[in-house]
Amino acid sequence: MIALIQRVNQASVTVDKQIIGEIGKGLLVFLAIEPEDNEAKAKRLAERVAGYRIFSDENDKMNLNVKQSGGEILVVSQFTLAADTNSGLRPSFSTVANPELSNTLYQVFVEKLRQQGFKVPTGEFGADMKVALINDGPVTFTLTI
Repeated sequence: MIALIQRVNQASVTVDKQIIGEIGKGLLVFLAIEPEDNEAKAKRLAERVAGYRIFSDENDKMNLNVKQSGGEILVVSQFTLAADTNSGLRPSFSTVANPELSNTLYQVFVEKLRQQGFKVPTGEFGADMKVALINDGPVTFTLTI
């Protein structure tokens, strides 16, 4: 399971020219599921994302997590993060979980964040989405479980 997290000043996701999810300051999370992933991994990764300290404290040091900073979380499924790009000039998606498993674990991940007190707007699983963001920093990390 892979989460690409970006500290943002704002972010939104649009489907069919309609904004379906948006946040102000917080985290934009792109989430990819791999075939060996399971519910326990999804919950653990959600805990890591929520607890990851990449927001500045009063000394301008990355020492606060998203909740401590008063931020929000937007989650967007992105299977391409799990692609095999080790050879050739075209990605292979043989390393990506099937859509049923991916959607199930995507929902588990989002629900775990909601249980931690976040509203968590999302993209639409499997849809053609347009994502807009203003990266703060820029600060971007990849978390894996």
